[in-house]
Amino acid sequence: MGLFERYLSVWVALAMLLGVVAGNLIPNLFQLVASLEYAQVNLVIAAFIWVMIYPMMVQIDFSAIKDVTQKPKGILLTLVVNWLIKPFTMALLGWLFFRFLFADWVAPQTATEYIAGMILLGVAPCTAMVFVWSQLTKGDANYTLVQVSINDIIMIFAFAPISALLLGVSDITVPWSTLILSVVLYVLLPLLAGVWTRKLFSGKKPEHLSALLAHIKPWSVFGLLATVVLLFGFQAQTILHQPLAIVLIAIPLLLQTYGIFALTYVTGCKLQLPHNIAAPAGMVGASNFFELAVAVAISLFGLNSGAALATVVGVLVEVPVMLSLVWFANRTRHWFIPN
Repeated sequence: MGLFERYLSVWVALAMLLGVVAGNLIPNLFQLVASLEYAQVNLVIAAFIWVMIYPMMVQIDFSAIKDVTQKPKGILLTLVVNWLIKPFTMALLGWLFFRFLFADWVAPQTATEYIAGMILLGVAPCTAMVFVWSQLTKGDANYTLVQVSINDIIMIFAFAPISALLLGVSDITVPWSTLILSVVLYVLLPLLAGVWTRKLFSGKKPEHLSALLAHIKPWSVFGLLATVVLLFGFQAQTILHQPLAIVLIAIPLLLQTYGIFALTYVTGCKLQLPHNIAAPAGMVGASNFFELAVAVAISLFGLNSGAALATVVGVLVEVPVMLSLVWFANRTRHWFIPN
């Protein structure tokens, strides 16, 4: 691992601090960047995420993707956790904390909105940044691509009905432009670029591709850190002005994230999955498609609602929490059978 990867948690912490400080010192700049969006997808963040994912897509051996079907247990584990467990545990934790444990500190209407935001996060499995977490755990890039792709397909059909069921409403409007644009920007375009790059280098010596990967791999870390700076810069005012609300929302979100990862990871171990499949499966379950959740929360409850705040808190806690899970997964690699 290079210097930046070895101390990635340190750089992320500094990026978070830089984002909060810069967001308060030069809020107009961050407001300008935040306004550069289409279909509620910020184009600057999309560009940084693209930079983050592209080097990983180049590493994918597309001729080997067909072999994924020979190991279906990892796919089934991902689908069961993401669609039959995760949305319902998120709703349960939101209800438990904001209807009972935190009831004295949060108004009933605000509590309802917090729960709604948490539910929207729980019904939206991660699309983009899971490729980063998979790479950091030395996951099977081909398998991770298939896991994410299948989740995206299911999300098209399952997001609205599950959200409607758990929110208790019948008129959930899926922002199709947000969903489709995000999948195109975060999966399809980097994937096509990776295919083109590998094809370009297929007729050359193998060491040429290795040299290219060595040069572009650091850009993944740059894209991640730039994304963190922007996310915390966008929410700098909220972080300083509503610290208690952020802490209250973060507690059940942390329990959900660590709990879902533990369930998936341990189950993968019991199923005798190799580490490079079980670890990414845990990462997929633990992380969320925050662009979609934020977009739906704003459309249903408003920009300044508790639901929108809850989805934003999900964004803020995800990167440091996922880094801790990456650390844990790498430290427990010996639990699993060899790849």
